Amino acid sequence: MSEEITIGKEFKPAPRFRAYYFLSLIIVIVFLVAFAILPTIFAGAPLPVILAIALGISAIAVFVGAWIPMYYQSILYHLTPTEMTWRRGVWFRQTGIVPYNRITNVDIIQGPVMRYFGISDLRIQTAGYSAQPQAEIKLMGIEEPEPLRELIMAQVRGRAPVAAATGGAETSGEEGDVIAELRAIRHLLEGMAGEKR
Repeated sequence: MSEEITIGKEFKPAPRFRAYYFLSLIIVIVFLVAFAILPTIFAGAPLPVILAIALGISAIAVFVGAWIPMYYQSILYHLTPTEMTWRRGVWFRQTGIVPYNRITNVDIIQGPVMRYFGISDLRIQTAGYSAQPQAEIKLMGIEEPEPLRELIMAQVRGRAPVAAATGGAETSGEEGDVIAELRAIRHLLEGMAGEKR
């Protein structure tokens, strides 16, 4: 059972997330051996070529094996009353802030290896990113994703949407100024289109 995630408290992926990455590394190494070294051996390649390929695969395995714990340590998520923040990265640090009023959808993703470890990823879509192939933010290695998704969606439901009101709704302030400016631009464009005829 993981520690409860609450608003105002930082949290990390489940510790099993590291084991998931290590198992993924082992699976990749098995495939590399099966599709790089074995065919080379069966093709009768000279021993130096086989050793070079094996050394390259070993170097990659050692590098990634050393990177996994550092990457896990770098991941940190935080839910504030108004937004989500995240950071991660060993050599290249990434940080992000997503206000709740921009969130449109929260999906839970779990592959077979993740299911084995009892972890999931939460993919968070935001306004303007919904059509993108990637989510704007992904919370990785979450042990109990349903309560976290409900916590995030409760924050989303408690806020006004980011999109401006449309139709007959009255607007004021900056929204009214933007709409008035857009109407003026439309009027100018219609006038230019009428002159060309």
